[in-house]
Amino acid sequence: MARKSKSLRKLLRESTQCVMAPCVYDCASARAVEMVGFPAMMLSGGEVSIAMNGVIDYGFTNLTDLEWITSRISQTSGIPLAADIEDGFGGPIAVYRSARRMVMAGAKAIQLEDAGDMEESTELLPREKYYEKVRAALAALDGTDCILIARTNADPATQLDEGIERMRMAHELGAEMTTVVKLTKIEDARRVAKGVPGWKMYPDVATWNGVPEITAEECYALGFNFLTTHYTLKAAMDGMLEHGKRNFAEQGVSYTCMKEDATGIKGMSATPLFDPQSYMELQSRFGGQRKEYTIVGNKVEEFPAGFVRTPIDDRL
Repeated sequence: MARKSKSLRKLLRESTQCVMAPCVYDCASARAVEMVGFPAMMLSGGEVSIAMNGVIDYGFTNLTDLEWITSRISQTSGIPLAADIEDGFGGPIAVYRSARRMVMAGAKAIQLEDAGDMEESTELLPREKYYEKVRAALAALDGTDCILIARTNADPATQLDEGIERMRMAHELGAEMTTVVKLTKIEDARRVAKGVPGWKMYPDVATWNGVPEITAEECYALGFNFLTTHYTLKAAMDGMLEHGKRNFAEQGVSYTCMKEDATGIKGMSATPLFDPQSYMELQSRFGGQRKEYTIVGNKVEEFPAGFVRTPIDDRL
């Protein structure tokens, strides 16, 4: 059976609302995003740096890291993945190579920023240097189902006109989507919407004192049809620390085994959330009696009700 195409371009064209794409960093976070119903996701270079290498986002992540995790996520998920490739890891030729490799790894969009220094991401490349990278990325993506998200790190407080001009030109060169990554105010978003044509990504909608800085509906009305946000790594750490404190204090895993979490599953294993019995169903198509998946002979709970159960053909 042919594997379904996970096209972000098609999703954006067909959507009548802003497509919200949480940031992910591994296959588990991607699984959680897919299970609750989000239609797309964004690979965060910063969270990959923390999760895979244990270091902060300070230029430590390289192309091999992103390529490796992109291939794992894209091959085990049923929703499209956009990926942050930072500055492309070099000049135009390096950007061309990076984009080609990320397409082969399964990315459905790549985000390319105009940082002049990955240790000081507020330093911008000269315009023409960035445009060279944009041209290289577009050449690499030509004929593929992967789109370019051109990104500027221009500070809206002091450089909004510069950021708008850079993104306007990136769109003119052929970038299907652009983002002024430091937007936080709806007034600035309105200026970007007025000055930059084409698809636009609104980054990291945050909530302060219970009030969102901008809503998905407001984003869409302004022409921002793609919205990203971070929460998965913080949520994962929150759960691990909560369970860890209790289990360490009790010197056991009773707390984890007995706690009924958001899924309703008990025990110490997250395996049921990855729908192991569907793998056994797939195996049975190739002949032989269907097996039941167990962990060291122990029965595994069924996939929890109330969550999206993506067909195995779209996850393997």
